[in-house]
Amino acid sequence: MTTHGTIDRPRTHDPMKQVPTMKPPTYEPSPTGTPDRPKSGAHSSRQNRTREMQLIPEALARAHMEDRLHEAESERRAWRVAAARRMQRRAERASLRARRAIAMAVMQ
Repeated sequence: MTTHGTIDRPRTHDPMKQVPTMKPPTYEPSPTGTPDRPKSGAHSSRQNRTREMQLIPEALARAHMEDRLHEAESERRAWRVAAARRMQRRAERASLRARRAIAMAVMQ
């Protein structure tokens, strides 16, 4: 049974017994004499992380404002429904008064 080790828990701690997983890189010298650096290195990822960290409060504020807008809209809808119910009750009372007036006029 051969168990493979992990980075945190290698199968053996003896470097001579470990299987080489990576070959040493063979770099060709660049014409300028300076080695080419990859575009997406630690510096750019750190910059991206920093930019993302700076944008977190803006995203939170945007989400908070969106929640407030939804809340205000639902409150306006509730006020409109309440006003419509009040007007409906008022119209029903006026209709009842008109019916009674008609009934009284017919009876006399």
